[in-house]
Amino acid sequence: MEGMNNIAALVGRILICIIFLLSGFAKITEFNGTVAYIASVGLPMPQVGAIIAIIVEVIGGLCILVGFQARFAALIVAIFSVAAAFSFHMNFTDPMQKINFLKNLAIAGGLLQIFAFGPGAYSIGYRR
Repeated sequence: MEGMNNIAALVGRILICIIFLLSGFAKITEFNGTVAYIASVGLPMPQVGAIIAIIVEVIGGLCILVGFQARFAALIVAIFSVAAAFSFHMNFTDPMQKINFLKNLAIAGGLLQIFAFGPGAYSIGYRR
């Protein structure tokens, strides 16, 4: 059973970080649009917010993917996901915003599982 758990942990890490890696790289290539979106919800210093989002999504996503400092990275990305839910997806009259809000919370839940139980044996940070 331990082998299956480690395979599940690896596949879980791959699946959960895809969204952050793709989103982070999209923010890099569409930096001005990202800044405008952050500004549109009234958050201060949208350029700084965009840079923070890129760092969290790309670096955090890569750390989770390979399992390097995965617990710490998962905690940071989980906090980021909850903050994004409350900052950008609170318009529950729009069904898509409600879905995005719940999606962010669900992703944070999965990340907290990595934080709690570690990345599994198939990771750079594995310690027996």
